[in-house]
Amino acid sequence: MKASILGVVAIGGAIGSMARYAVSTIQNPVVAFPYAIFIVNVSGGFLMGVVTGLLALKFSVSSEVRAFLTTGILGGYTTFSTFSLESAMLIERHDYVTATSYVVGSAILSIVALFAGLWIVRAVYA
Repeated sequence: MKASILGVVAIGGAIGSMARYAVSTIQNPVVAFPYAIFIVNVSGGFLMGVVTGLLALKFSVSSEVRAFLTTGILGGYTTFSTFSLESAMLIERHDYVTATSYVVGSAILSIVALFAGLWIVRAVYA
């Protein structure tokens, strides 16, 4: 792993995280549905598709630029965009069993893991 890639990923991640935060501040307090993060996740998936498609078909860029845009900016904006890309790649390879396992497993186990973390902290500190 090159130090230059780590640097550009860090800078891109900061940019993406700031963008995510900016979008999250527009949440409507009257509506219970988390529209802001929903918008981030959907737009991040769309942007990941556009960027990776353009980088694959139209533009030849360095690994640093690729990492800055995808892992950095879009990864910082939403990790859901990377999850969406990996899921799409499995589906495009017709690996439907792995894709289904990955999507369902990621969603369910991430939520279970979150509750496990909350349970541990509450058990220790509450």
